Amino acid sequence: MKTFYLRHKGLHRWLLANAAVLLLFFLLRSRRSAMLALARHVTLPLQRAAAALCSLVPFSVAELCYVLLVAGGAVFLVRSFLRIHRAEHKGRAAYRRALALVNVALSLYAAFCLLWGTNYYIDDFCDQSGIEPAPVAFDDLVRVTDYFAHALSACADDVPRNGDGTFAVPRRDILDAATEVYGPLYADFPFLRIPEYAPKPMFFSRVMSALNFTGFYFPYTGEANVNMDCPAATLPATVAHELAHRRGIASEQQCNFIAILACTRCDDAAYRYAGWLSGYIHLSNALYRVSPDHWRQLRDTLPEGVLADLHASSEYWAQFNGAAAAVSNKVYDGMLKSYGDTLGMQSYGAVVDLLVAYYLPQT
Repeated sequence: MKTFYLRHKGLHRWLLANAAVLLLFFLLRSRRSAMLALARHVTLPLQRAAAALCSLVPFSVAELCYVLLVAGGAVFLVRSFLRIHRAEHKGRAAYRRALALVNVALSLYAAFCLLWGTNYYIDDFCDQSGIEPAPVAFDDLVRVTDYFAHALSACADDVPRNGDGTFAVPRRDILDAATEVYGPLYADFPFLRIPEYAPKPMFFSRVMSALNFTGFYFPYTGEANVNMDCPAATLPATVAHELAHRRGIASEQQCNFIAILACTRCDDAAYRYAGWLSGYIHLSNALYRVSPDHWRQLRDTLPEGVLADLHASSEYWAQFNGAAAAVSNKVYDGMLKSYGDTLGMQSYGAVVDLLVAYYLPQT
């Protein structure tokens, strides 16, 4: 056994280091004070430094990392096959290459746990703001959905539209305005203030759509990345959502709520419209599940431009209903639950509780 260990000493030490980091993380994740210290003094500062560095280039470094990972993986597999085929001791060669691959995967996973998984065990937006979701009464859901429908209708003409009535703000303009979106929230929520960097457009956005992703935050580089292929009317809310993740907020439902809040308070017409639209979609979907009649009554009050945007969004995403999207959702759902987000993908719908709790007093 000792001889076997020493023959691949470097790889075995790497494996033990990975195991030690992961074991330490899973042992300490229930201790909030330890996770807070790690996030505040190590992981969040590292991500913000990486974000500042990556902001110097116009393309997504995260996307480049994915491309290099796929290309590197393909090269590694080909070289491994050739080396194993030529090796005198094929079992040893296969073991060494397999162990190297396992170590790379474990190192990436360990880094992800530290850089992102930590955020699931620290004070979240609700803890810091005092805004808590609560069970929603049907009448309250109707009132808040009606409130969003009226606000959405009121600002529908504030944005330019195409000949078919759909939202026509250039996507590049949306990204350029992103750094100003959170400004109106700082007075009420000072913990959201961080150095701002524009989100990165993804070149392979069509692939993201096939996987049912509108955007993602990449903790290794601190970049917010957005899908540039999906309907433009929903892009501002996606941008605000990913920028919420940059602030160390892990919960999907809280990031959706923060994005809607930031957009509806924003001076930019495109973001303001998208915020009311996003909130209406979440609320009306919840309303439809309990009362299609009330849902239909409110939907009939919306102007043609809003209906055109809703229809365009539904048509766009319908084309990607397939195995790839289903597998992607399943994997992401499992990842959320592995960090204690017991709602999994349902947490996107749970934003309704926060919207009703916050906006009900304003109706």
